[in-house]
Amino acid sequence: MSTIAKISWVDGALFVAEGGSGHTLTMDGSTEVGGRNLASRPMEVVLMGMGGCTAIDVVSMLKKQRQDIEGVEVSLEAERADDHPKVFTSVKLVYTVRGRKLNRALIERAVGLSDEKYCSATAMVRKSAEITHEVVLVEI
Repeated sequence: MSTIAKISWVDGALFVAEGGSGHTLTMDGSTEVGGRNLASRPMEVVLMGMGGCTAIDVVSMLKKQRQDIEGVEVSLEAERADDHPKVFTSVKLVYTVRGRKLNRALIERAVGLSDEKYCSATAMVRKSAEITHEVVLVEI
């Protein structure tokens, strides 16, 4: 299985990325490298990719478990190394699940399976960072 992407320079530190699916996103560097704050930074995109990967896993599993969910939000906060390459050294994920008659054990199991087995992005980030997570349930 392969994945492809193409990154095209626009101006300054502004780039457009196109994935093999044909969808695009824009990235911009910080002002220190000539960016103009027109888009997310590349490392933010890495963090968002990790969040999206695990969110897809968790929602899929919760639907299979027939959990009555109204919403799932994953918030991520990362710390980076001080020296280059400034890799992530820790990432905390907070999963907020809104729904009715939520089963904490099943939801924590889904989060754990995504973390330990299914989320490729988490597996890659784990090479440099300590990963922790928290589950918050909101009954509606």
